[in-house]
Amino acid sequence: MSRSALSVSVFGVYLVGMGVSLFLAPNLIFSLFGIPPVTDIWARVVGVLALVLAYYYLSAARAGLTAFFQWTVTARIGVFVLFAALVPLFAAPPQLIMFGTVDLLGAVWTWWALRKG
Repeated sequence: MSRSALSVSVFGVYLVGMGVSLFLAPNLIFSLFGIPPVTDIWARVVGVLALVLAYYYLSAARAGLTAFFQWTVTARIGVFVLFAALVPLFAAPPQLIMFGTVDLLGAVWTWWALRKG
């Protein structure tokens, strides 16, 4: 497995954990980060979406799809930027930036791994 495939695979495992947690017990995750509890279905919907993304990430890593790895760098940087923008623009909890930071760090790792070959 290449370095870039490893970075994407690790991010896929993170997405599995986040997806399962949001699907089964979103308020447990939120309470750990000081985010107010939710009562609607949307956190669980996001959990399902995270699991779908995890499937893409893990499948692409196994297949060594370098183009996909490159796409994720831009997309994950975008997640960080947009999450950070949600805080001042829409009064989102500032802890959301921590979740975006995981995406940013993963993007940097994948970018670095792609450059190393």
